[in-house]
Amino acid sequence: MSAYPAYVMGTLCLVGGLTGFARTRSIPSLVAGVGVGALYLWSADSIRKGTANGLEAALGASALLLLSSLPRATKGPVPAVLTATSAVSAYYYGKTVYALRA
Repeated sequence: MSAYPAYVMGTLCLVGGLTGFARTRSIPSLVAGVGVGALYLWSADSIRKGTANGLEAALGASALLLLSSLPRATKGPVPAVLTATSAVSAYYYGKTVYALRA
């Protein structure tokens, strides 16, 4: 199991939230980007260290991002990329968690 997808997603979410705030002064973009990005980065660190709940947190962050970006997926390239990357991340971490539990 790898923490790299969570590190990448966390960084993308942080940068995206900060960029959204810088461009449009959108507080929701800032809060969501930093919040989900921090959750991804925490889960990546937990996965890397082998502590409890890292995989589940990464799966939860992926599901949260997917559910929040899915309704806006056709409204431009950024929501479409968020939807696609969160779906891939959710699949990866979902498959990993399932394999460990089965």
